[in-house]
Amino acid sequence: MTGEDYKEGQVILIDKPLEWTSFQAVNKVRWLIKKSFGFKKIKVGHAGTLDPLATGLLIICSGKFTKKIDTFQAQEKEYTGTFTLGATTPSYDLETEIDQNFDISEITSEQIHEATKEFIGEIQQQPPVFSALKKDGKRLYEFARNGEEVEIPFRKITISEFEITRIDLPNVDFRVVCSKGTYIRSLANDFGKALNNGAHLSALRRTKIGDFSVANAISISDFESSLPS
Repeated sequence: MTGEDYKEGQVILIDKPLEWTSFQAVNKVRWLIKKSFGFKKIKVGHAGTLDPLATGLLIICSGKFTKKIDTFQAQEKEYTGTFTLGATTPSYDLETEIDQNFDISEITSEQIHEATKEFIGEIQQQPPVFSALKKDGKRLYEFARNGEEVEIPFRKITISEFEITRIDLPNVDFRVVCSKGTYIRSLANDFGKALNNGAHLSALRRTKIGDFSVANAISISDFESSLPS
């Protein structure tokens, strides 16, 4: 692949590592391309943010292909991961400490499988307060970190597939196929409520965006190795 190829436009499928932000991954890819080909600048962007505590498919576009980002972002996504029952956190994942515990001794496998049915189809979902969405010009997480109450409107999303793949309480593994704008952290929190209990997201991996699969993605270090030094 030449420098001109990257300027004309490439789709780079990256398997984002744990604890990296999507922004860091894009910055690293941009820096590697600039360094390898001696560019002063090149457009590089990603199609759909992944939280730092999530791994998996990040579509990165270079050059003229950055114009395709909105198209890729709009496509259906598939995730796998783990809900941990019996405890909630303010961020709905492991970014914050547990704030409430629940007894899970009465929860059955049948109830867990049955609860998924409540979420299939078009539903209303409330995004987490610990998110980068903006309200009144501020990121929601800024309100949350300052301890300020903020009203978050519900959004219409679609979940086309939601299956439980393993139950080893308190952990429940799942696979979900959903529309753009779905927060899996909110799904974890709502899933706990559907069981009259609590839950938070303890692991998340994005496996597909449209026809793109993480099976065809490479690590940042493999991408670096593919470039001329």
